[in-house]
Amino acid sequence: MHASSTRRPAAGFTLIELMITVAVIAVLAAVALPSYQRHVLKTNRALAKADLVEIAQLLERYHTVQNSYDGFSLPFNQSPREGNKRYTLSLSGKATASTYTLQAVPETGQDKDVCGTLTLDQAGRKTPDKKTNAECW
Repeated sequence: MHASSTRRPAAGFTLIELMITVAVIAVLAAVALPSYQRHVLKTNRALAKADLVEIAQLLERYHTVQNSYDGFSLPFNQSPREGNKRYTLSLSGKATASTYTLQAVPETGQDKDVCGTLTLDQAGRKTPDKKTNAECW
C-alpha cells in the first residue's frame, strides 16, 4: 500500500497578506488617533465652559441677594465634577462688590488644548476671545 502523495493546499494567510493588513491598520490608527484626541480635548473644554457659565449664574444670584460678589465661594473647583480633573476652576483674584473673573486652568492631559486657560467675567467677557481663537468659545 502506498500513501497518497497528493497534497492538500495549505489553508491560512501568507506572511505578505498579514504584513499588508498590519500596515493598513497602522495607517488607519495614525489618522484616527489624533482626530479622536482633538475630540476629547474639545469635549472637556465644553464641559469647563458650561461649568464656568453655571458658576457665573450662581454668582449673579448671589449678587442679587447680597448686592455684592464678595463673599461668594465656589460650589465645586474642578471640571468635570467627577472623575479625572481636566480643569481647575477658581475665582481669579478676589471677587469685589461689583466684579469677578472666573477661570478654568487646564490640568495634565488637557494642557495640550490650544485654548489654554478660559476666563469669564461679570460683563460676559471671555478669553481667549473669538478673534484670537474662534473655536475656544
